[in-house]
Amino acid sequence: MNSVSVNALCEFAARTGSLEFRYTPAPSAVEGIVGHRTVQERRPDPYVAEYPLRAECEGLEVSGRVDGYYANVRDCYLEEIKTHRGKLTRIGPGKRALHWAQLKVYGALFCRQTSRADIRLRLTYFEVRREEESHDDEILEADELWAFLTELCKRYRIWLAQEQVHRSARDNALKMLQFPFAGFRAGQRLLSETVYKALHGGNSLLLQAPTGIGKTLGVLFPALHALPVQQLDRVFYLTCRNTGKSLALDGMRRIVEAQSEPVPIRVLELSALEASCDHPEAACHGDSCPLANGFFDKLPAAREEAIACGFLDSDALRTIARRHSLCRYFLAQEMAHWCDVVVADVNHYFDQHALLYALTQQNNWRVVPLVDEAHNLIDRARAMYSIRLSEAALLYTIRKPPAALRKPLGQLESAWRELIKPYLEQEDTAPHYRLEDVPDVLNDALYGLIAAITEYLSDNHRARDIQEVLFTALGFLRLAESFGDHSLCTLGFEHAARGQQNMTGSGVLSIDNLIPADHIAERFKTAHAVVLFSATLNPAQYYRDLLGMPVDTRWQDVPSPFNSQQIDLRLVTNISTRLDRRDRSLPLLAARVKRQCSAVPGNYLVFLSSLAYVDAFYDYCRLHFPELRIRRQHSAMTNAQRREFIAYVSDAQPGIGICVLGGIFGEGIDLPGEQLIGVFIATLGLPPNDENREYLKNILEQRYGNGYNYAYLYPAMTKVVQAAGRLIRTPEDRGVIELIDDRYRLPGITALLPHWWQVSSSPVAQEIVRPTAGDQPTGEAGG
Repeated sequence: MNSVSVNALCEFAARTGSLEFRYTPAPSAVEGIVGHRTVQERRPDPYVAEYPLRAECEGLEVSGRVDGYYANVRDCYLEEIKTHRGKLTRIGPGKRALHWAQLKVYGALFCRQTSRADIRLRLTYFEVRREEESHDDEILEADELWAFLTELCKRYRIWLAQEQVHRSARDNALKMLQFPFAGFRAGQRLLSETVYKALHGGNSLLLQAPTGIGKTLGVLFPALHALPVQQLDRVFYLTCRNTGKSLALDGMRRIVEAQSEPVPIRVLELSALEASCDHPEAACHGDSCPLANGFFDKLPAAREEAIACGFLDSDALRTIARRHSLCRYFLAQEMAHWCDVVVADVNHYFDQHALLYALTQQNNWRVVPLVDEAHNLIDRARAMYSIRLSEAALLYTIRKPPAALRKPLGQLESAWRELIKPYLEQEDTAPHYRLEDVPDVLNDALYGLIAAITEYLSDNHRARDIQEVLFTALGFLRLAESFGDHSLCTLGFEHAARGQQNMTGSGVLSIDNLIPADHIAERFKTAHAVVLFSATLNPAQYYRDLLGMPVDTRWQDVPSPFNSQQIDLRLVTNISTRLDRRDRSLPLLAARVKRQCSAVPGNYLVFLSSLAYVDAFYDYCRLHFPELRIRRQHSAMTNAQRREFIAYVSDAQPGIGICVLGGIFGEGIDLPGEQLIGVFIATLGLPPNDENREYLKNILEQRYGNGYNYAYLYPAMTKVVQAAGRLIRTPEDRGVIELIDDRYRLPGITALLPHWWQVSSSPVAQEIVRPTAGDQPTGEAGG
């Protein structure tokens, strides 16, 4: 017999009406738990909390725990508790109807379980800030409740039967899956076998494999094979860059289309709201957006069409959504419940409010997340759990505050003054202060502003500047709740005259995550296994530690199909690119680039440590070598400007592109063959040696005992290898790589380079200085 929870049954079969995202700030998970306990503890005996109920209906075993059962024989009732923040009127009719549906199902189960003829139902709303209760009571007969439950179960059972047929057909087809090409590329078979064995054993995997080996297909194919064998529910292909999504979708198409028989597998592309919204000026509720109006009434027909389509990339979702007058973003969110392979950004599984992780927990799915370009996950995860609260942005983003917001904004301004006053009065005012904990002096004012904004937005949904303030305030308060030694809290100032008594700086309160493991380790435990793959995942322990991966996580370095004869690798260690020596480095560096371009004309990339260094090098080359055809990266480049830059430095005319190491051109671009024949990396790429980086180093040293390498060296060398990897993309590619800095002579540095690289014996590289005992790399002083 199939089983279903009360919540899952009602979410599928009982929702009606419109979308109702009215900017009502939901309580946090902790607030929700505390709110439920507060209400339950207020109830007199004999009150039973979390009372289990179960019954069979229409061939389904329906079960759940009602929040409360008052067991007095003469005054018996069931209670469902819903926590909220702000005015009760912010909870729309659709959500109220769903809450009542859940309570009615509990009532039906209770009457059947206890043979009662009727039952009193109580729906309680609890406002978590004021700790106030509101009640709706209704006495309903058992027959009416059972008829309601029966109708829901019929709808769910029909869909469930369809899903079971799909699951069986999917698994049978995947057992017979054939690789889409006649053979594997060099190294690709080992890669696929390693993934399959890891999934078979339920072990997470760090997979380092060179670019050009076919990682996308090599990882997807064994994961699909493992779905039926390991009885897995979902595969999540997660990317750190948008280009990775298109590669994954193309890979899925290639696999499916190469089979002799149809493969009934559902593939979904998830996109960000900003990229999917057709009415950005409207709020996500039926009174504002026409595509939110009646969403759940129109959803069943759209869902059926989407299921029949099978391959739901952004174009397919757009077509179906338009046909049914639905929001395509929320259509995709709904389809995430029913698709076998989901291609999405990493935040959809690792973020605080990640949809895919939430669905995995709710449905007890056995899932396998596959994380592409996983060397970026540490920084991406840190950003997910960091936030910057600017006094100026909060108070002045809203250019003309409406009357309803003036008082709470004034209260927030006063709270900011109270927070920063002690620091402004100090004789030696620092640019920023590290705080032991997140100060709570702003909390009441922030909550007051949130309440006022949510009330205002109910009738003024197009106020995007006000929405921005709301989301920032909410995000800050949520992260403040989970603050610990994994993060850093600092108070700084903007537009301040440092060291002056009449300083009038604007405060900035920041929470910066340092160790993402404390936030995301549970994401790895929840999954059957997680596969992280990239060309640069060395050393493995660095990623295991900072991401919180299981202790039994395996690491595999797939041998490269390339060989050392394809590159002319030169370690040029007689030039220092440290900040205080960069003026002296410009003539030497420019001369090397000019000499190489004259000897072997073609397209080259030069990677430097900062935009300031890029500008200085560009200006020097223009002045002293005007015959060179050069183009430089600049800040805030649009997508069109990025494409123009790549086209310029990869066309038939020899040219030089000057870029920032670790920037937008350091990875994710393919320039095979003659499009690129050389890469110069004139920096070690070490992060700035500032106070915050030193604090990070000390924290990592305390926890892992490898602070310097974790904070400085390993992130730097990942950027170096990624940038150099733009050169060799196929077994036919050839070219030169020059690593230019005196620190490249150190054994600890060269040990982190790919094993298949070998230092050239070319005469141009004879300037190499051999390692000296005791040498240690140092961080950049800035720039």
